[in-house]
Amino acid sequence: MSKPSDLLTMKPSRFIDFLKANSINRFYFIYDEENSKLVASHQVLQSIADTITNNSPDFTKHEGMFFQLSDEYDVLMSAFVHKTNRGQAAGGLRFWQYQNMDDFFADGMRLAQGMTRKNALANLWWGGGKGIMIHNQDLDKNNPEYRKSIYRNYGRFISSLNGCYVTAEDVGTCEADMANIFSQTRFTTCIPSSFGGSGNPSAATALGVVCGMEAAINFLNLGTLKDKTIAIQGMGNVAEPMMGYLFERGVKQIIAADINPELVKKVQNKYSNQNLHARLVEIGDNSILIEDCDILAPCATGAIINQHTIPKIQAKIICGAANNQLLSSESDSLLLKEQGITYVPDFLVNRMGIVNCADEQAGYVQNDSFFERHMQKDYEFSIYQTTLRVLKQSSLNNSTPASIAIQLSDELAEQINPIYGHRGIEIIRSLKESHWHSELP
Repeated sequence: MSKPSDLLTMKPSRFIDFLKANSINRFYFIYDEENSKLVASHQVLQSIADTITNNSPDFTKHEGMFFQLSDEYDVLMSAFVHKTNRGQAAGGLRFWQYQNMDDFFADGMRLAQGMTRKNALANLWWGGGKGIMIHNQDLDKNNPEYRKSIYRNYGRFISSLNGCYVTAEDVGTCEADMANIFSQTRFTTCIPSSFGGSGNPSAATALGVVCGMEAAINFLNLGTLKDKTIAIQGMGNVAEPMMGYLFERGVKQIIAADINPELVKKVQNKYSNQNLHARLVEIGDNSILIEDCDILAPCATGAIINQHTIPKIQAKIICGAANNQLLSSESDSLLLKEQGITYVPDFLVNRMGIVNCADEQAGYVQNDSFFERHMQKDYEFSIYQTTLRVLKQSSLNNSTPASIAIQLSDELAEQINPIYGHRGIEIIRSLKESHWHSELP
């Protein structure tokens, strides 16, 4: 049997070959609360479960993680379920690529926990989860037949999980992909509006982040967004509408950077009459982080706020849409505090994507108060009020905003759904009892 390091350091393509060699099409890791450890569906994979249990900083008693190979194209599909006290695990499907399996498992666990916290802070009766499909790098990810096949396959995979995880749109996944998922499962949100769904949530997410910026400015007694300079990393689906909301609020200028030349050109054309300085950068170029600005908004990849970049950051406030912006939540939060930078945790302000789509089944009304209250200043759980509460409490306790936000969200995440109880964990147990891993998809 391979050592844990052998399996976790494998490239995804090699790991898929390993699964095929062992005749494994489906597998899972489910948390055994009695023995305080993850249990693998297959003994040959228990070494991974043990390593995650004992060594992974991203493992926080995730209730279950489920995996399946696609019918064709050698794509590994997954559903990471973190916590379902408040309801079924909800979170988007990421279509991504990874250097090794360790990075894949860590990303899935980290993102799923982030959704637990995000949903709890938003006072949504949903738990936290995340889906990931690993792109087969031998294929063109834009090939329509490839995408149709794997996303429809993912829908069938989600159906097989009996509702413990409800998927949605995330990085690398578009509305057409969601339509393909929806054709195979009812356990999804963010479906196209033509099917009765809420569609793309990016603009709502952008507006929510701007609300967080306004709260941080208020907390620091810096007035309003008017005449402020904003630096944005990324010009994608969230960053583009965010620029519009910021210009509407009278910001002095926006400095932005992205690695995609098409996005840079698109944004330059859209805001050609505004004070926007948009530039194309190479992969790994994080120079945007050290711009002289009032607010830095990371809206691309995570883990870019770390011990190497923090000493160079000149912004007074960090508030962006990217998930998991800090490489180390604890140590990097302290570094930011020591440097006098006010950090607004991402899972506190980028909630509107899930708010926009989580309760599609409740229907739609004009000027929906259920939706709009999250952007108001008088709702207890609004982004503005929650941000202010976290920043004020961190100041009073001489703590960091990240630690206060985590404490608050983790307390809320323990609440049990008043209607369905802890049904998600019951579904997971039933999947184990029914030998889900040995069923042919």
